[in-house]
Amino acid sequence: MAASTFRLLLQLSLLLALLFHQNVHPATTSCYTSIFSFGDSLADTGNLLYSPSNNAGAIARLPYGETYFHRPTGRFSDGRLIIDFIAQGIGIPLVPPYLAGPGDHGFRQGANFAVGGATALGNDFFREKGLHVSWTEYSLGTQIEWFKQLLPSLCSSSSDCKGILSNSLFLVGEIGGNDYNHPFFQGKTMDEIRTFVPRIISAISSAINVLIQLGAKTLVVPGNFPIGCVSWYLQTFQSQRKEDYDSQTGCIKWLNEFSAHHNRLLLDELDRLRQLHPHATIIYADYYKALLHIFRSPTQFGFKKAPLAACCGGGGPYNASVACGDRAATVCNDPSRYVSWDGMHLTEAAYKTIAQGLLEGPDTTPPITQACPHIEQSAAHSLHPM
Repeated sequence: MAASTFRLLLQLSLLLALLFHQNVHPATTSCYTSIFSFGDSLADTGNLLYSPSNNAGAIARLPYGETYFHRPTGRFSDGRLIIDFIAQGIGIPLVPPYLAGPGDHGFRQGANFAVGGATALGNDFFREKGLHVSWTEYSLGTQIEWFKQLLPSLCSSSSDCKGILSNSLFLVGEIGGNDYNHPFFQGKTMDEIRTFVPRIISAISSAINVLIQLGAKTLVVPGNFPIGCVSWYLQTFQSQRKEDYDSQTGCIKWLNEFSAHHNRLLLDELDRLRQLHPHATIIYADYYKALLHIFRSPTQFGFKKAPLAACCGGGGPYNASVACGDRAATVCNDPSRYVSWDGMHLTEAAYKTIAQGLLEGPDTTPPITQACPHIEQSAAHSLHPM
């Protein structure tokens, strides 16, 4: 009797353990076997740090990386980025930066091509507009070329490539933000910068087309953040006019309207691409709405009541007159209570909140973890082990 009872308890324990494991690791996480990412500093996991120019500056030093990695990794934050949380959420390793090289495990589970400072358009465009170009030359087009160069090393045949790309998640952006940041901070007018938007959307669309033609099946394309809520913008474009500010958030309305304009054009283009490529799943990631949710109800998400100031920096009402990493800069005691890390980029806590809205909804349609049924599960059998 005692032995049979023991066996019954053991079976129950094993069943409970199995159910717990399934709850922690839902079946959907096995759908994606790799992530390939393109973009700028919002997604850069170290490419600028490893670039030949080695123009990483402050991000190569603490306090960057202090929260999660406890060392600088080339991420423009105190810790993990949205791409890191997505990788962890779907059960694959953190995506390595392409310029760091393949390492011991290669790029079979993904590669990150995003570079801090990157633009959607090539730098010749900005030079023609009379802008002083001091940022990276690694535009979106260059990143797509890197991916093309990497592809032959990932697969031994066309069917093998089909399997890998069908089961990969492609993050195309955020990109385009720097195409606006640089001209805004160099004094270009709103009217002139608005003329850039169709060209930027076209560059993003072209990259998506190329990836789908190469075999990508599931693509996440983020819109731009509301730049009127960004500390550096708030600092630079301070106004005495009360009507320039949103009464609920304190963000600058005309700057947010500009971001919303970019996002509307991007959404229209994504609709066109969906009709052109009905076999692909193109998911819009609403970074704009996700961040505004935080600024409208910061305490609901665990942030300070007045969340517009940067954690790392110094001076002015938004703590953004002195750059993070400067000798005169200070760092807040608890970055998890702040949305802005260094005045331009977000804290790990903010990125985590946004990533949850992408993985589970409501800031993507469908949520990333529910897009899995749309990819070819049978193609997974063609993958080679790492």
